Amino acid sequence: MATVNVTSSEFEELVLKDGIIFVDFWDAWCGPCRMFAPIFESASNRFPELTFAKVDTDTETDLANVASITSIPTLMAFRDGILVFRQAGAMPGPSFEELIQSVKNLDMNSIKEEIAKEEVQRLAD
Repeated sequence: MATVNVTSSEFEELVLKDGIIFVDFWDAWCGPCRMFAPIFESASNRFPELTFAKVDTDTETDLANVASITSIPTLMAFRDGILVFRQAGAMPGPSFEELIQSVKNLDMNSIKEEIAKEEVQRLAD
């Protein structure tokens, strides 16, 4: 599956769905964004079972603000509706490949249990 461009109106529905979604916040004037773009596109072709989305911060300024994007590129990874990774800066191909495998290998039951415990603790405080 090739990358998909995402707008503000589509973002929440996309990242809350089950599965793995990588989101690249970028802009055309950004040199590191242009360097990372072919790496991101190549991964989208190698892992068609995953979703690879791009958000143009120049046209989607409201979404970039809501997502607290202060530096681009910023890469986010969501799994089953949970943000599991966020990092600003371009990522080399081998590092991105490792990240993809790490997100695929996450024990989501443990993560969901930890989130539930934190929520109970937060409510108790």
